[in-house]
Amino acid sequence: MDTVVSRDGTPIVYEARGEGPALVLVGGAMTTGEHAAPLADLLADSFTVVTYDRRGRGRSGDTRPYAVRREVEDLAEVIRAAGGPAALYGVSSGAALVLHAASAGLEVSRVALYEPPFTVGGADPSRREAYRSRLVALLAADDRGGAVELFMTHIGLPPGVIAGARQSPAWPGLEAVAPTLAYDDALLGDGAPPLDRLTLVSVPALVMAGSASPPAMTEAARTVAEALPDGTYRELDGQTHDVAPEAVAAALREFLLP
Repeated sequence: MDTVVSRDGTPIVYEARGEGPALVLVGGAMTTGEHAAPLADLLADSFTVVTYDRRGRGRSGDTRPYAVRREVEDLAEVIRAAGGPAALYGVSSGAALVLHAASAGLEVSRVALYEPPFTVGGADPSRREAYRSRLVALLAADDRGGAVELFMTHIGLPPGVIAGARQSPAWPGLEAVAPTLAYDDALLGDGAPPLDRLTLVSVPALVMAGSASPPAMTEAARTVAEALPDGTYRELDGQTHDVAPEAVAAALREFLLP
């Protein structure tokens, strides 16, 4: 493990493995860099693969108040440590962060995204505001379990699945990163694909979705790909939002290697 210090003084912990062109993996909600390890291991024979704990997660620090630009600055330091420019792969809310970074002019060679969690046409404003307000209240009360449960309900998980998750060994880890749910929410803005920002992404981009994912997710991914100046859409056969590392690894090799 190594550490970079972001512009605001926050330590960001990362791990590099393998040799080759730099590739930074950017995780989604309620994950740490450790969750990307299986994919990183699959790609380490072709790339210098960098995983990292986004601010407020795992071994990285956090500095309040949160701002999206701070996460972009974190990623800029990780890219620099990787020897940039680097390709970026982001999953779910991590894909939204990758779009922020690429549109801000970071040293990015290519971007790959998996199911950026936007809503075509925009999310219902009242529902989104109700979620945001309730999340802020739960976190202010340090009810981390309640915040995780709220998020799971918001994304459509059935009550039985949520109840089972509460009893699983993974639950304490989810509670540990619960404050970052507000960070992921900020990355998504009003929930609609950020069409103006997408036009600023000048590098080649691959936007993926699983063929077994809900139609709203594939529609969002396709919309993002079509709005990017050099975007390509690809469906991964049989995959869902919980995509298999092997499926992503094959697609990334094809997209990133000459």
